[in-house]
Amino acid sequence: MSPTTTGSPVGAGPAPGPGAVGVLAAMERERLVHVVRGDSARDAAATIEAAVAGGVRIVEVTYTVPGASDLISSLAGRDGITLGAGTVRTPAEAEAALAAGARFLVSPNLDLDVVRLAVTSDVLVVPGILTATEAQSALGAGAPAVKLFPASAVGPDYIRALHGPMPELRVMPSGGIGPTNVAAWLDAGAFAVGMGGGLSPAGPIDDAARAAITEAATAALGAISSATQTVHRTAPRTANRGARS
Repeated sequence: MSPTTTGSPVGAGPAPGPGAVGVLAAMERERLVHVVRGDSARDAAATIEAAVAGGVRIVEVTYTVPGASDLISSLAGRDGITLGAGTVRTPAEAEAALAAGARFLVSPNLDLDVVRLAVTSDVLVVPGILTATEAQSALGAGAPAVKLFPASAVGPDYIRALHGPMPELRVMPSGGIGPTNVAAWLDAGAFAVGMGGGLSPAGPIDDAARAAITEAATAALGAISSATQTVHRTAPRTANRGARS
């Protein structure tokens, strides 16, 4: 079940602008953000093409990819996908991503300067958190959503625990999520998920790898569709499962 916001969250920072709101709505609709890594920009680009062929519409190019800014710039105007930057750890990387045309920023860490830069630029920012304290700091700086990372270290019930005292928190778990376990995360309350290794095999991106990525993307989106329908049917019975404090 995704959180329902009824007014401004406690301690919330500035409201997101229309650009950020539009991308946030796309994430809430698609539910899947493809986290792209690669040993080269060429491999990363091939990974993106294969995932898009499988139905992926939101793509996060991480700053672990060599030449990430150039890759973002080359794809920024492409129809049919919403393109952002990931592993944005510093204000300098944030500035480079924004200059390249990234429509959202995702971080594994919480850097308040990165959050503020994105907010003032009307670009969606999803900073990384692992604790309620970090989540509240992110909200206070103006982030409308947070990335739970590494999600594999805590499990889906952790989102339920966070939603106890913070029911309005939009959480996007990332790390260790794939087609076989995405339903559990959505049922726990994730508004979207970041999926990297669950879609993209390690190693060179050859024809077999491209086919595997397309197949995994199709499977992931099918699992998300089924899970979303199940969550909607069961929502009245699961509305208050979080641990309150």
